[in-house]
Amino acid sequence: MVAAAFSPVSVELRDGRRAMLRTITPQDKDALKAALQRLSPDSRYARFMTSLRELSPQMLESATHPESDRELALVAVVEQEAGGLIVGGARYAAAEGSEDCEFAVTIVDDWQGMGLARRLLEALMEAARARGFRRMEGYVLASNTPMRALAKRLGFADEPAPGDLTVRIVRRNLDAAA
Repeated sequence: MVAAAFSPVSVELRDGRRAMLRTITPQDKDALKAALQRLSPDSRYARFMTSLRELSPQMLESATHPESDRELALVAVVEQEAGGLIVGGARYAAAEGSEDCEFAVTIVDDWQGMGLARRLLEALMEAARARGFRRMEGYVLASNTPMRALAKRLGFADEPAPGDLTVRIVRRNLDAAA
């Protein structure tokens, strides 16, 4: 599969705030740790499906060093006096040789509901399509109605996860129009 570059893009959100969507870099470790700390316990649980308090050194290394042939991690950054502040992120990952990729999206609580998750997921879908992936799926808590509603608006089918009533699988073909 050929890796396509992701060009940073500035987006305006519903409330007029702006964020820059770009790929994550190894230099984002501290900003990523800080973003995770700004998530409420409910938001952390919705993303990791466990009561994770912080990323392990291995998880942090993996998050900031995606394998370019089968992973992409985007962050939404806003400029602050002390540098960039991560307010959201989205990533996909695929098994070696697979045409399918799995996605996840996380938005810091005070940036939720402004359209940032949609912008990140649309950018992620476009990048995955450009890299040759044919399908995208995500595992979403059944109680995470905002994420399930967003996935539906973007053309994802919503199905129960086999053997787990608390989780839904949202899937869509990337060649289909939303």
